[in-house]
Amino acid sequence: MKNSAEMGEVSALLKVRVINGTRLAVRDLRSSDPYVVLKLGHQVVKTRVIKSNLNPVWDEELTLSIFATTPRKIEVEVFDKDTFSADDEMGDAEIDLQPLAASVRMRKFLKSESSVTPIRKLVPSRENCLSKESCIQYVDGNVIQDVCLRLRNVECGELEMQLKWFDVPDGYDGHV
Repeated sequence: MKNSAEMGEVSALLKVRVINGTRLAVRDLRSSDPYVVLKLGHQVVKTRVIKSNLNPVWDEELTLSIFATTPRKIEVEVFDKDTFSADDEMGDAEIDLQPLAASVRMRKFLKSESSVTPIRKLVPSRENCLSKESCIQYVDGNVIQDVCLRLRNVECGELEMQLKWFDVPDGYDGHV
């Protein structure tokens, strides 16, 4: 993995809360031991494994650094943990960060008295992995996107996640 000096200055942190999975595919005898892997450029983070569960609740927050050179898509993969063989694939998806990044740039123009201000709605289409409408909101000074993803390359499964964008102060050294 490249260090922060090789990739440039960290401009923001993206906190991804992996909430849950629903109707995930069976990869063992009657169930699966799922975990989620997020990839953004050279960064890879993953959730813990939840044993024997097709509707796991992780409720785990994973942090990714945003650099000027960071790709604008998060790759999401779900795997079934196996002890004596390679982990089985349980589907994948992508999250396009462009709408969230554009909403972050817009927030300086928001002068809302409300603690929650809707900024943008994204609808499911063939061009994205959304399984239902995704709302980007300005909540108490933060830009947040709720996402429900339809997994690809698998017979069934969805993931629910929340993205929260944090600007970093000048001089931030890249350590989370």
